[in-house]
Amino acid sequence: MSDPKIFVAGLGPGSEGDVTPAVIEAIRRSDVIIGYQYYFQFVQPYLTPRTVCVDTGMKKERERAEEAFAQAEQGKVVCVVSSGDAGIYGMAPLIWEMKRERSSQVEIEVLPGISAFQKAASLLGAPIGHDLCIISLSDLMTPWETIERRIRAAAVADFVTAVYNPKSHGRYWQLYRLQEIFLQHRDPATPVGFVRQAGRDDQQVTVTTLGEFDPEQVDMFTVVLIGNSQSYCFAGKFITPRGYYRENRGDEAKGIGQEIMIESFRTIEKELRNPDIPLGRKWALLHAIHTTADFDMENILQVDDGAVETLYAGFAEGRIRTIVTDVTMAASGIRKGALQRLGVAVKCYLSDPRTAEMAAEKGITRTQAGIRLAVAEHPDALFVFGNAPTALMELCQQIRLGKATPAGIVAAPVGFVHVRESKHMVKPFRQIPKLIVEGRKGGSNLAATLVNAILCYNDAANLKPGRDV
Repeated sequence: MSDPKIFVAGLGPGSEGDVTPAVIEAIRRSDVIIGYQYYFQFVQPYLTPRTVCVDTGMKKERERAEEAFAQAEQGKVVCVVSSGDAGIYGMAPLIWEMKRERSSQVEIEVLPGISAFQKAASLLGAPIGHDLCIISLSDLMTPWETIERRIRAAAVADFVTAVYNPKSHGRYWQLYRLQEIFLQHRDPATPVGFVRQAGRDDQQVTVTTLGEFDPEQVDMFTVVLIGNSQSYCFAGKFITPRGYYRENRGDEAKGIGQEIMIESFRTIEKELRNPDIPLGRKWALLHAIHTTADFDMENILQVDDGAVETLYAGFAEGRIRTIVTDVTMAASGIRKGALQRLGVAVKCYLSDPRTAEMAAEKGITRTQAGIRLAVAEHPDALFVFGNAPTALMELCQQIRLGKATPAGIVAAPVGFVHVRESKHMVKPFRQIPKLIVEGRKGGSNLAATLVNAILCYNDAANLKPGRDV
């Protein structure tokens, strides 16, 4: 007779091929199998004639553990079976707690099984290739407030997330709440996969997106997997890369930089006093605050209705081909990838030899002279000002003379002399789309980031900035 012992065994998700050899051997060695009756069908092929199966009923986990110790303490070898892995929402923690409570000398051995999320992942493709977490939506043992904190933490931390116990007859709304929280922190295009009855005869596998995911398609026999910011769909499967190909392409830093920028934008959006503003203005505002860390931008950034949308359409449709900046620093901050993608050139005339000659001859500043040259060659450009109020004032004069017809104006000169006045001067041109930083604040970096907001406006709906970082 074997020494008394309790095996705590995971049977896997339900198919015979997913039961491990170690679990099969434990079942064959056992005098008593204890579990929920539904599980006995999975162990039947491995039972000996002397084996006794004890059904404790559904939701009778504590009674199951007590029966296991009662049998083992009579000198028997007992196997307590769970579906999936016995240590993941299974019987293993309860058996160990009860051993401590009873001060029992019975030996415990936990045998791992394939968990439902692992089986589901194999059917979906390769969704758990990077950091992941598992959350149960059952609040029988855990207060909902705690579960919701964990959901939010997983969403913010960009974990691939497996969801157990997503729904039941009485718990119909919790999965909707999880989706709502994840959509606050993840792109709606994030892949989502769910598998019903993984490994069993009526198995169903579905790949969708976070935005299109319908919780009504899920029941208590379903495992849901939500991707991270790097996950994607390919050939009908759901893949989360580990990063090997990114290293080969040499754009690892780019991926990390964009992830940081996305998280920054989400943080800024949460802290806005009034987030319910038109998307174009919000997109420009998020860029402005991200660059300056100054939430006063909510008060001083003025964006004409539809300005960002109109200017982006102009670039995307090829009607706007040139951007003119007052100084080279503003030009250097405009993302080269966006310019190349849209086929746009940036011009700054400050270093043009003609600028110095004109400035000396006319008795004007070099930035004023640069704008006059720019108007002569590119009268319909997007004009961008981040430094020189006199340059902005010169453009206003050129518009009034009928020589300039700008596609748009970004007015963000900085300083103490003529700065406010230059911004007031541009406001009467109501037909021209404008982004204006009121008052003394501004700067070349701020002007450039407002241009970047325009150039990548097609990323605004998904709140996914920084593709050209």
